[in-house]
Amino acid sequence: MHYLTSRHQQYKKTILTAVAYLGLLLTAKAQTSVELNSGWKCAEIKEVNVDGTAISKANYNVSAWMPATVPGTVLTTLLNNNKVPDPFYGMNNERIKDIFYTGRDYYTYWFVNNFKAATPQNGGQVYLNLRGINYSCDVFVNGRKLNPKTHYGMFLRQSYNITSVLDKSGNNRLAVVVYPPDPVGKPNGGQGGDGRIGKNVGLQYTAGWDWIQPMRDRNTGIWDKVTIQTTGKIKISNPHVVTLVPGVRKVGGVQQPAIIKASAELQNPMPTPVSGTLQYTINGNRVNQKLTLKASSTTEVNLADVVLKNPILWWPSGYGDAHLYPSQIQFITSDNKVSDQQNINVGVREIQTSWNSHTNSREIAVNGQKIFIKGGNWIISDAMLRFTDARYDAEVRFHKDMNLNLIRIWGGAIVERPEFYNACDKYGMLVFQDFWMSGDADGKWLDPLKAEDQWTRRKYPDNHQLFLRSAADQIKLVRNHPSLAIWCGGNEITPPEDILLPLRDSIIPKLDGTRWFVEYSNSDKMSLNTLGGNGDGPYGIQPLSTFWQTRTFPFNTEIGSVGVSDYESLKRFIPEKNMVAPQYSAEKNTSKVDSVWDYHKYIGYDASIEPYGKAKDAEDFATKAQLVNYDQYRALMEGFSSHMWDWYTGVIIWKTQNPWTAMRGQMYDYYLDPNACLYGLHSGSEPLHGMYNPITGTVGVVNNTFETKRDLMLVVKTHNMKGVDSLITQVFIEIQPSSSKNFLPIKTTIDKLAKEEGTFLTIQLLDVNKNVVSSNIYWLPDAEGNYSGLKRMPASQLKVSSKRINAGKVEVTLTNPAKAPVAFFNRLSLINSATKKRVLPVFYSDNYVSVLPGEQRKIILDYESKDAGQQNMLSVSGWNFSEQLLPIAN
Repeated sequence: MHYLTSRHQQYKKTILTAVAYLGLLLTAKAQTSVELNSGWKCAEIKEVNVDGTAISKANYNVSAWMPATVPGTVLTTLLNNNKVPDPFYGMNNERIKDIFYTGRDYYTYWFVNNFKAATPQNGGQVYLNLRGINYSCDVFVNGRKLNPKTHYGMFLRQSYNITSVLDKSGNNRLAVVVYPPDPVGKPNGGQGGDGRIGKNVGLQYTAGWDWIQPMRDRNTGIWDKVTIQTTGKIKISNPHVVTLVPGVRKVGGVQQPAIIKASAELQNPMPTPVSGTLQYTINGNRVNQKLTLKASSTTEVNLADVVLKNPILWWPSGYGDAHLYPSQIQFITSDNKVSDQQNINVGVREIQTSWNSHTNSREIAVNGQKIFIKGGNWIISDAMLRFTDARYDAEVRFHKDMNLNLIRIWGGAIVERPEFYNACDKYGMLVFQDFWMSGDADGKWLDPLKAEDQWTRRKYPDNHQLFLRSAADQIKLVRNHPSLAIWCGGNEITPPEDILLPLRDSIIPKLDGTRWFVEYSNSDKMSLNTLGGNGDGPYGIQPLSTFWQTRTFPFNTEIGSVGVSDYESLKRFIPEKNMVAPQYSAEKNTSKVDSVWDYHKYIGYDASIEPYGKAKDAEDFATKAQLVNYDQYRALMEGFSSHMWDWYTGVIIWKTQNPWTAMRGQMYDYYLDPNACLYGLHSGSEPLHGMYNPITGTVGVVNNTFETKRDLMLVVKTHNMKGVDSLITQVFIEIQPSSSKNFLPIKTTIDKLAKEEGTFLTIQLLDVNKNVVSSNIYWLPDAEGNYSGLKRMPASQLKVSSKRINAGKVEVTLTNPAKAPVAFFNRLSLINSATKKRVLPVFYSDNYVSVLPGEQRKIILDYESKDAGQQNMLSVSGWNFSEQLLPIAN
C-alpha cells in the first residue's frame, strides 16, 4: 500500500510540474523559435549571375526560381518538381546524372527564403540557426554576408546573431549557396565507391555500398532544420543534464535518491554586463544561481546538484518503463523576465559497463542491472534525408516490437537527429552511436576499387580539426538523451590517432563523460576476438543450427542477412516485367537473378526456399521467403540468447532497416510495411521465451528480465499435419533472472514424429492462472530436410472476426476449431477499402500467426487514423488459408 501511495504521489507531482511548466511557457514570451520549412526557392548556381549580397535583398526577383524542399537535398527538390524520376523505383536511379560525371556545379544551388522577424525591444536578440548543411555554404541575410569564411562540414551547426541586420519592416530574406562535398567520389560499385567520399567529414554511403546504389547529388543541400530564434538579452546554448543513479536498482518499489547535475552555456552579446539567475527545474525541485555575465562573452555555468527523491527510473525496453521527466533550464534577468528557456525530457538512469572475463567481452548495465544486448544496426531513416518525427517514431517503435533493446547507428551515416533520439527515449531503446568512419573507405582493407592506397586512406578525412569540431558539436546536440548509451570511433576501424586520442581522452570526457566509448565497432576492447576473421558475421543465409552451435564473437556487432519482403511490398518498386523469381540451381549452387532485383541488392536465399517446394513465380518466392525470414531471425536470437553470459554479452543484427528500396537486411521495408523477419525476432527476442535447440534436441527457457520466474508450467506438444496433437510433457519450472536454462531432452521423440512428413512443435509457458505468457511454434522438416507435410496440408478452417476498439485501434480474433488442422502462418493486413492498398504503417501485436486446433488468438492492430471517415478492411491469408477481405465491425 505504501508503494502504491508513493507512486501515485510521484505521478501527481509530475503532472503538477508539467501544468506549472505550461503556465510558464505562456508567460515566457521573450523566447520563440520558428522553423523555416516552407516557402523556399532555389536555382542552380550557373543560372544565377549575381552574388549573395544581391540575392538576399528583397528587391531581387526570385519568382521564376524553383520551389525547394528544406530541410532536404537537391535531389529531393528535383524529385518533388518532377525533374528526375523516383530513384527508389526500378532502375530509375540510372537515369539520374551522377555528380562525379557532371561536375559539382551541376548540384550547387542557391536557396532563398523570405521570413518575418521584427527587431525586438529591450535588448532582445534574434538568431538564425542552421542545424545541418551538406557540405559547405555561404549565408546572407538582407544583403549582408554572415559567415566571414565559407562554412565547411555536414555535422557542424551554425548560429548567427542577425539582430543588427534585420529589416525595420520585419520582412527579411535569407539566401544560402550550398556546395557539394569535395571530392564527391566515383560510384564504381565499391563500398563508398572509390573511397574518396571519405575525405570529407560527411556521409560515406552516398557513393554506394553493398546495400544501396549511389545518391547522385551526394545528398547536397540544407538537410536539417533552419530556425529563427528570438530571445531576451541572454541566450542559453548546449544545456547539459547528467543523472547519477548509484547502486543496483530494481524496477519497482521505493527508490533511493538520484543526483541530477545541470549546466549550460550562456551567451551575452550585449556591450555591457547582464545580471540574472540561471535556474533549473525538475519534478518540483529547483536549483538556481545568481550571476553577472561579462559583455560580449560566452560563459559555462554549473548549477548545484538536485537530489531527486524516490525517482521513477528510465529502463530499456523489456525491463521496465522508459519514464521521462519534463524539465526546464531558464535564464531570468534581474527585472524578472525569462530571457531564454530550454526544455529537456530527462530519463533518470545511469549507464555502466564492465568486462566479463568469462565471455571475454564487455557487458552493459543500466541502473546497476546487467542487460543482455539484443540490437539492430540502423543506417539512416531515409537515404535522401527526408526525415520526419512520425517516421522516426514508427521505425523505433518497430524495433521495440521486435523485442530489441538497442539500435546501433552505423558509421557511414550520421549522428542521428534529436527527433530520432526522442523516439528512442520514449520507447526505451538504447543507442550505440558511431562517428563518421568506415574501414571500407578509410583503408582497413586492400581494395582494388579504391582510388588511393591504404596508407593514404588511413589518413582520411582531409581535415582532422573539422572532424573534432564536428564531433564536439554533435555530442552537445544529443548528449542529454537517456537512450544514448555508447559512443563509437568508427565502423570497423579507429579514427586516425590524432583524432582518436583527443576524442577519447579529452572531448568525450569533458563534454559527456557518462557513457562507454568504443574505439571501433568490433574492437577487441569490447569483444575479444579469439576466433580469427573480422570480428563479426556471419552474413547470408545460415543453417538454423549455426546460431546454436557455432560460436561467434562474444559481443557480435554485425550478424544477419536476408530480408526480402512479401509480394505486395515488391510491387511498390519492381516493374511488373521484372517480377521474376530468382532461379536457384542446386547442382551448380548458383542463382539467376533479374537485373532489377540485383540492382536493389538482392542477397541469395539459395537452397533455403527449395524445402518448401520450388518457387513457381515471384509471388510464390516472396511467400516462401517469409517462412525462411521468420525461422532465420528467430533462430538467430534464440541461439545467442541460449548462450547469454556464457558465450555472449550481446548481439546486433546486420541490419534491421533500409533507407531505400533494398532487398536485404530489413525487418520492414522502406514504406514501413513489416515482413516476417520482424515477427520472427518478436518471438525469438521476447523477454520470457520457451525454445527448442535443434542440435541437442532440448527444450529451454530464456528469462531476459530482472525477476525470478516461478511456478511456470512448461507445456510441450506436437501436432501433425491434420492437427492431431501429442503431449510430449508438461512440468512446473523456475528460472533465475537474466539467464537461460535447458530443461527437457526430447530429440528422439521429435525426430520420430517428424520423420515422415515433418511436424509442428509447440512450446508454451503458462502462469499459475493458466494464462499463456509465451507461445512458440516450430515447423520441423521430415527426415530428408523437406517440408513435405506442409506441401499437402489440409485447408485451414480458421474463423476471423474483428472489431474497432477506437479510432486507430482494431482487435482481430482468430479462432481455429477443435480437431481442425493447424491454421498456419497467417498474415494480417489492414486494407484501405477504396484503394485496396495496405494502410501503412500499422503496428500488429503479432503477425504471421499460427493458430492451433481449439485455440483462439487475439491480435491488436494499432495505427494513426488520419481520416475519421476512412473505411478500412482486414486482409487475412495463410499458408493453408486463401486470402479473405473482411469488413471491420464497429
